[in-house]
Amino acid sequence: MTSCPTSPLPTSIDETQALLAKGGYVSERSLSTALFLSLSMGRPLFLEGEAGTGKTEIAKVLSATLGRSLVRLQCYEGLDLSQAVYEWNYARQMLEIRMTEATGGDKAALEADLFSERFLIKRPILRALESHAEGPPVLLIDELDRADEPFEAFLLEVLADHQVSIPELGVIKAEQPPLVILTSNRTREIHDAVKRRCFYHWVDYPSAERELEILKVKAPNAPEALSRQIVAFIQKIRGMDLFKLPGVAETIDWAQALMQLDRLALDPQTINDTLGALLKYQDDIARLRGSEAARVLAEVKADLAQEDALR
Repeated sequence: MTSCPTSPLPTSIDETQALLAKGGYVSERSLSTALFLSLSMGRPLFLEGEAGTGKTEIAKVLSATLGRSLVRLQCYEGLDLSQAVYEWNYARQMLEIRMTEATGGDKAALEADLFSERFLIKRPILRALESHAEGPPVLLIDELDRADEPFEAFLLEVLADHQVSIPELGVIKAEQPPLVILTSNRTREIHDAVKRRCFYHWVDYPSAERELEILKVKAPNAPEALSRQIVAFIQKIRGMDLFKLPGVAETIDWAQALMQLDRLALDPQTINDTLGALLKYQDDIARLRGSEAARVLAEVKADLAQEDALR
């Protein structure tokens, strides 16, 4: 996704919705409202929901449509300050010490300089607090639920005061706060103290109407009849007791895969052959493959025929 020239922040919910649409993101009004309030009031936006529902994409679209840098911190178990905020370049510091000793340089001056910004390695959060020519960047703290709970405690200072404390340098505070988006797939609960500092929005699976609209944007060359069948089929299986329900990302992937195969409509064999684009766990694939897929498809075709008859 290519960046456009820097744009001002939206001044209304409608402008926010239009901004997302410009970046190819089909948003519900409730989400646009939460994003507008987050941007206009300078508060982080916490997006929670199942994987593949478009949470991360919002930060990418915001960065591209506003023409701001995207600074992404991908969370994982064991994430610490040295990877998220900063660390000292110990190798360079040691080299500087040895060169000073070898040349008889000023050791007092070196000692004063050793923990200066010259030796600081800036990680995503510290980079996001810096000034950027195009304006405050979009800071994406992605999948916070994958990080350990102590990391959340550190984030409180960043979210509330837009600053970090580095013992050797003191407090580094952003002149202009970054636009912060946090996401969670809810593999564990995030502490209330983090949520209280953010606007919160649950990103749910889309309705059939909105999912069809998303396919028109993301897979515009797909025949309408095929798109309707894809959406109806996925809406049906989201009601099943599967280990991992398909998200919007899988809907788009499946539509694009079927187009690569030049399919104009779903049939049981095609569904069986392409379930790997839709489902990511073998137990789910085994449950749906064969007669179950044929049964769901028959229901889908009957429902769509009834819809057509009522038009």
